[in-house]
Amino acid sequence: MDRETAASWDAGDPLGEFRNRFVCHDDVLYLDGNSLGRLPRATVRQLTRVVTEEWGRGLVRSWVDWIDWGARTGDLLGTRILGARPGEVVLSDSTSVNLYKLASAVLAATPGTIIYDAADFPTNRYLVQGIAEQYGVSCRPMSDVAELESIMDDSVALIVLSLVDFRTGRLLDMNAVNAMARRAGARVLWDLSHAAGLIPVDLAAAGAELAVGCTYKYLNGGPGAPGFLYVRGDLQDRFRPPIQGWYAQRNQFDMGPLFDPVAGIGRYLVGTPPILSLAAVEPGVELCIEAGVEEIRRKSVRLCRLITDLADDWFAGGPLTVASPRDAACRGGHVSLRSREAWRLSQALAGAGVVVDFRPPDCLRLAPSPLYTRFTEVWDAMSCLKDVVDRHTYENYPATPARVT
Repeated sequence: MDRETAASWDAGDPLGEFRNRFVCHDDVLYLDGNSLGRLPRATVRQLTRVVTEEWGRGLVRSWVDWIDWGARTGDLLGTRILGARPGEVVLSDSTSVNLYKLASAVLAATPGTIIYDAADFPTNRYLVQGIAEQYGVSCRPMSDVAELESIMDDSVALIVLSLVDFRTGRLLDMNAVNAMARRAGARVLWDLSHAAGLIPVDLAAAGAELAVGCTYKYLNGGPGAPGFLYVRGDLQDRFRPPIQGWYAQRNQFDMGPLFDPVAGIGRYLVGTPPILSLAAVEPGVELCIEAGVEEIRRKSVRLCRLITDLADDWFAGGPLTVASPRDAACRGGHVSLRSREAWRLSQALAGAGVVVDFRPPDCLRLAPSPLYTRFTEVWDAMSCLKDVVDRHTYENYPATPARVT
């Protein structure tokens, strides 16, 4: 595998022109799309319009259009990317808050044990532990999804899982897990943060009931962009939201004395949404729809295969090993390389203009985003990593991780 081959793949890339739709600086090799996606050029135009015309000129009158923005973009995301039906997805709050809302609603309706992945993203684990304590139920960590069926019994009410593991990129079989949970009479709450906009997801076909996720990774919604939540239509009115906000109130502007939640997905809203952040999500979602998630996934598989092939070739028996699943069907959109020097390697790469990230204790994550990452960029980034390893330049960097990794 040489750079000329990677260049030929770029020349024939059906998604190649999408890179021009993003703000890209050629002095940076960016392989951290699963932390924060690049800025779409359309987002700059959208925010300029919303700020100058709608906020600047329309002022409070613009709420006529703003008030349902979360539902409109939620429908766009749900029906065109996530395989949901109209009225089943809404943008609201953060992923963490949405997970709390849905998990709490389930536990309030059906108290029981919560099962969670012991290696899941920290917020998910902390929330599950707190919710279990709040409702006086037990929470049971699992070490691998293979043991899920064996540890489920009729006491289990809820299973909280990420479709794509944030460290290794392991991809779960949503259909199989949902079927397993149904047999046990439990519900599954999925975190789609590392899948939305990258992995073809069909929530309806997979029998999914509940899901949350973020919009700032592969959907390119911007730092701190609102999260989304999904509740299957037939379940929406069965649950009472744990945070009773005025955006969920029937006849909202009547300002009634008691909480009376609206029917449907709107009952899971809480307070006034951040309009500028909502406005920034829409262009990224539209880009994913235009490109097509199936095509995005095809390129993602090739990009990740290039990383693993070069890692096997250049680091065989060396200080870096592939920690992600080899089978693309079992892997999301990033590849983790394991090394006891992963932190210092990430810093040495940053010093050379290559942006990846570190996840403790020993993972170097490389996440090419298909809408704007070239094959030659992956080759160049891996070549830089080889140089850093061969020359031991990472030894010039502190061994203690910084607060932001």
